[in-house]
Amino acid sequence: MGTSKKTDEEKEKNKQVGAIKARITREETRLTAVFKNLPPNEKAVAVGLIQRAAYMRVTLEDYEKDINAGGSVEPFQQKAGAPSFDRVRPVAQLYTTLAKNYQTIIKQLTDLLPKGDEVSDPKKGDDGFDDFVNKKN
Repeated sequence: MGTSKKTDEEKEKNKQVGAIKARITREETRLTAVFKNLPPNEKAVAVGLIQRAAYMRVTLEDYEKDINAGGSVEPFQQKAGAPSFDRVRPVAQLYTTLAKNYQTIIKQLTDLLPKGDEVSDPKKGDDGFDDFVNKKN
């Protein structure tokens, strides 16, 4: 009977892993659609970044659920009889690091996108407003 229980646990674990893989695949598909018009040389770079970003996003979502359920800090005691203190939970530290890395990858990906037309981007050049005003006069 002991092996039956273990087999059920393994089945459950495999089911969970499969669900995570499916979520990662969905996110990869979503990001691939966003970056589908990249030139071939940039698309080759983007593929790896998209895979990492998809994994990170799914992991961040799971970390968020854990943090929402258990909080960001937990009581901690060095040894029996010592006073306890609050410490940042390891998952909260992992979340912070992973979120930073995710933002970096997303920035790298968005930098691969074609830049907007300089005329329509007011930060980069003439937006046509002055010409519009001058034509009115």
